[in-house]
Amino acid sequence: MQLDELEPQAREIIQRYEQPPAATLPLLWLVQENLGYIPADAEYWVGRMLGIAVSHIREVVSFYSMFRTKPAGRRELRICMSLPCQLRGAAEVLANLEDRLKIKPGETTPRGELTLTEVECLCACEIAPMAQLDQQFVGPLDAASLDRLLQEALRDPNGSDQIEGTFSDLRTTDGSTCAFQPFIATTGPILSKRFNHPEGAWWDTYSAQGEYLGARKALLSMTPAQVIDEVSRANLRGLGGAGFPTGKKWAFVPKASPQPRYLVVNADEGEPGTFKDRYILERDPHALLEGMLIAAYAIGSHKAYVYIRGEYFRPAQHLRRALEEAHAQGWLGKNIQGSGFDLEVVVHRGAGAYICGEETALLTSLEGGKGFPKLKPPFPAVAGLFQCPTIVNNVETLACVPFILRHGADSFASLGTLTQGGTRLFSVCGHVNRPGLYEASVGIRLRALIEDHAGGVRGGRKLKAVIPGGISAKVLTADEIDISMDFDSLIAAGSMAGSAGVIVMDETTCMLEALRHAAKFFAHESCGQCSPCREGTGWIHRIVNRICYGRGSLRDLDDLLVISRGMEGKTICVFADAAAWPVQSYITKFREEFEEHIRTGRCVASREFAPCPS
Repeated sequence: MQLDELEPQAREIIQRYEQPPAATLPLLWLVQENLGYIPADAEYWVGRMLGIAVSHIREVVSFYSMFRTKPAGRRELRICMSLPCQLRGAAEVLANLEDRLKIKPGETTPRGELTLTEVECLCACEIAPMAQLDQQFVGPLDAASLDRLLQEALRDPNGSDQIEGTFSDLRTTDGSTCAFQPFIATTGPILSKRFNHPEGAWWDTYSAQGEYLGARKALLSMTPAQVIDEVSRANLRGLGGAGFPTGKKWAFVPKASPQPRYLVVNADEGEPGTFKDRYILERDPHALLEGMLIAAYAIGSHKAYVYIRGEYFRPAQHLRRALEEAHAQGWLGKNIQGSGFDLEVVVHRGAGAYICGEETALLTSLEGGKGFPKLKPPFPAVAGLFQCPTIVNNVETLACVPFILRHGADSFASLGTLTQGGTRLFSVCGHVNRPGLYEASVGIRLRALIEDHAGGVRGGRKLKAVIPGGISAKVLTADEIDISMDFDSLIAAGSMAGSAGVIVMDETTCMLEALRHAAKFFAHESCGQCSPCREGTGWIHRIVNRICYGRGSLRDLDDLLVISRGMEGKTICVFADAAAWPVQSYITKFREEFEEHIRTGRCVASREFAPCPS
């Protein structure tokens, strides 16, 4: 295919955006999806189409991990090597693949069938250890499923050889015939009541349950100020990680600003241990769209963007279908339901950068640049996307809003605590008998979540440690889990609720090895803009690696603590703080284990499930 053949599609894409550079990532995706990679002449072509320098296009391509500048295999197998998958045997899966394919990560099989790629968290931790074959999540991977996976990946698409059954049987996230099934909540009361539709709850299902009534109420019988007041009284807090009061955030938008206002949905879910937003996007996308419509009305926005993670192919497809249905039913577009209110929504795909989960980095990426965070103030509510007032909300946060408008603020608030209303989706993974997604009150106790909901620690083993809010949260010991999971309680306990990604580790876990995977993640995902973060995450990763390989000293532990403390509060965003917290909590709470490892050069934990490379 010639690049000129793509120009009509490119021009249509550019028209969706207020400023042409914002179409940079979509155009690069257009090239890669048609050519298989992004050659140098394509970078010049994208620059010409957008009227920007090729040097800018080159640095954007190099920043995002999903863009390729060289040809790859006919198919790509991406193996997740994040901590949740490592706890379930990802290292053994990768070693098995390397042995059978006779290639290493980054290489392609001799006949060009398959490229093997090692990646950080794909946020499908409920089916760990897992992988992504092209657009499809597969897991949990064991000997039998690996056989099927490789048969499909290496099969000649033009040949007559067929494998028994269908490869889709391996997709446990979509209702498979695999023996293992993660638990996925389906009973609500707020977020999960339509999760019993693995292929998605579409318009007929959503409308039959009386939905979009909250949006109708807001648009036809309430003022924007009344909507904001209702959400504020509900004590809804941001469920992406920060926990800031949602109504208060909406109220920050300047009332008298003549500039257009934007609503941006953060669907760039990337926190290891977290997979909640993916289920909303896949199984109940209309809940998100209704929440977006109410939020846009409240802040006076007529244009909304959904920035969705690049690896989330299926969620993006489901969201686009829901958008088409909402347009067809008069719930998007001009003069929605005769209210005089207009709203258009654009789905914008990321391309592999954890940092874009930070709201200002997301906006920079959406504008067509590298995902570099910006200094605050000014806050996005005052000067955000295209320097206009912008509200950035998480998927789960917005999916809660329709319930508040339908049932009232008091009803939502009563389901939570005094300072945080409602329920939330808890992603539970690691060493539990029943990994999965659980909806519960934000005030549920961590012990109850692990023991009563997730079936306790697998194999009857003892609990050793828990990360309560995604890999960035400070670790808790087995003696610290009698605590509520709301934002304020976990802050008081010295950790954080974050994304509610609960990673459970049993007594066989080597905490040094767990820290090594966390350090590797942060070193890999630092955007590199700020020196304390760029250099600090690299130093931490190298020192922890050195200890793991038996070349550490006791002084290394103190050096790690000094380095991590020097990173906190010294950078534009809180990524450096998030990278520092695991170091501080792991070493402080398990120092004796770390010292024993250094003195003896071996793990004090069992090598069966969490072997150290040394």
